[in-house]
Amino acid sequence: MSESTADFKRVGLLGSGPVATAIAELVTASGREVIGTVTDLADADLALELTAGDAAGTKQLLAEIAAVVGEQTPIVTGTGTLSVTDLAAGVPNPERVAGLHFLDAVSGTGVAEVVRALRTADPLVQALVAFAGSLEGVQPVVVDDRPGFLLNALFLPYLNDVVQEFDDGLASAEDIDVALKLGLGYRRGPLETLDRIGLDEHLRTTEALYAATRDGRYAPPPLLRRMVAAGFLGDKTGQGFRTTSAATEEE
Repeated sequence: MSESTADFKRVGLLGSGPVATAIAELVTASGREVIGTVTDLADADLALELTAGDAAGTKQLLAEIAAVVGEQTPIVTGTGTLSVTDLAAGVPNPERVAGLHFLDAVSGTGVAEVVRALRTADPLVQALVAFAGSLEGVQPVVVDDRPGFLLNALFLPYLNDVVQEFDDGLASAEDIDVALKLGLGYRRGPLETLDRIGLDEHLRTTEALYAATRDGRYAPPPLLRRMVAAGFLGDKTGQGFRTTSAATEEE
C-alpha cells in the first residue's frame, strides 16, 4: 500500500440513509473528497460500501467495485452482520478487503470496528485505524471477523433480554430505561435505543446472527416480532416502546 493510498484522500462511499449520510459528512469534514457512485471510483483511494444489503447483494456490489477500482485499492464493507472473510473471497486480491462497522455515527460520536478478515493485510488494518480515528468523534477498535464482531455480539443479546423482561412485566419501559441509565451508567436506556435504531432493523440483525450461529441469545423475542408485524418500528413511525403506549396495547 502506497503512502498516498493509506491517506485515503478520495473516498468512494456507496450507500444511502442516515448512517451513510452521517459518515459522508464526517469524511468530508476531515478534508477528504467523497465520491458517491460506482462509476466514479476509478481514482478512489478507498471504496467503502454502506448499503446494509444481504450477502448476495453485497457480494455483487463488491464485485462491481473491484471491476472499477485499481487492483490494490482497499475495498471495505460497513456490514454489521455478514462475514467479511466470505465477502472478500469473491474479490480479486482479498488482502485488500476489510470491514469498518460504525456504531452511533448518526449522533456524530461512537465507535468504528475495524474488522480483520482472515486474509486482510496488516497495513490495511493500520490504515483504517488511522482513517477512522481522524473522523471527529469516532474511536476505532480492531476486531476479528466473527458473527456480530464485538459490539453486536455483546449488545444484541442485552437488548433481546430487555425486550423479554419487558414482555414478562418486570417493569414499565420508562422504569427499565431509567434503571439502566442511572444504575449502570448507560448513555441511553435500552428501549429508547431500540426505538432510535428501529425495531425492524434490530429484528433483521438478530435474525441474521441467529441464522449464522444458531445461538439462542440472538433469537428475536416474540414481542419484537409482533411489534414489527404491527408496524410499531420506533421513532421512524412514532410508535414503539417509548414513543407511544403501543407496546402495552400490543400485549
